[in-house]
Amino acid sequence: MESERLTWDEIKAKYPDKWVGLSKIDWKDDANVSSAVVIGASDSDDEFLRLQIAGEDVHTTYTTPYNLY
Repeated sequence: MESERLTWDEIKAKYPDKWVGLSKIDWKDDANVSSAVVIGASDSDDEFLRLQIAGEDVHTTYTTPYNLY
């Protein structure tokens, strides 16, 4: 499932509290996504990690920041 390019804010709004697999990433800086193509969203990162291990162009991240406080 490959969708259109979305900004990070659009990805967070469309997939709240989900693990997302991203490809074709435009980075805002060394750690923050500016926009990307979403290849999938899930409650678990297992499938995206398997794709990474297999050498696929996928970055896995969670859409909701951790609340440490």
